[in-house]
Amino acid sequence: MTFRATILTLFPEVFPGSLGHSLAGRALENGIWSLDARDIRASATDRHRTVDDHPAGGGAGMVLKPDVLAAAIDAAPHEGQRLLMSPRGEPLTQRLVRELSAGPGLLIVCGRFEGVDERVIEGRNLREVSVGDYVLSGGEPAALVLLDAVVRLLPGVMGKQQSGEEESFEGGLLEHPHYTKPNIWEGVEIPQVLLSGDHKAIAKWKQEQRVELTRARRPDLWNAARRTEESGKI
Repeated sequence: MTFRATILTLFPEVFPGSLGHSLAGRALENGIWSLDARDIRASATDRHRTVDDHPAGGGAGMVLKPDVLAAAIDAAPHEGQRLLMSPRGEPLTQRLVRELSAGPGLLIVCGRFEGVDERVIEGRNLREVSVGDYVLSGGEPAALVLLDAVVRLLPGVMGKQQSGEEESFEGGLLEHPHYTKPNIWEGVEIPQVLLSGDHKAIAKWKQEQRVELTRARRPDLWNAARRTEESGKI
């Protein structure tokens, strides 16, 4: 079954962008997933194709009009959840990526200006998702990030399933370091355990490295992993 992604944006020419290359691009060509980027402005009814207006109550910037955006959403055939890329949304985590990749598809709304009329978010059941604690000029880059993360987990996209199982954030930990030939480069050797052929010792080294890196670089992830482990023992 083809995973169907529908994008609502004021700039449909942004897509597929980076999604047209590498793993996602090959999967798109092979029909593993499909992409339909639709112009929100096509749903405007006035001769100027107006899509925004001043915020009620005053303030800087403009707000996407509820009637135009709702019409664009209603006109777009889609499967699966409806998302709004928003800095106030829930964080995009690997757990959420796996949830979204397990569905039949997504409809993703790319916001612009100061935001989207709240009535559309509530009335069209838009799930707000954020790619980080910062503000972008629009939701298009965020949508590209989300789809890249989701598409690579679709069956048949990655060459080896293990590639997705040993990555950062799987199991709540960061990924271990990687090395390749030459065995000695600029005077630094590949850790001998990785050349030993001892699969048990290699797995142990990788896990130790994941723990060490996570504790040093992401104590928030490490503490969460510890809490999960402790709760599982109760």
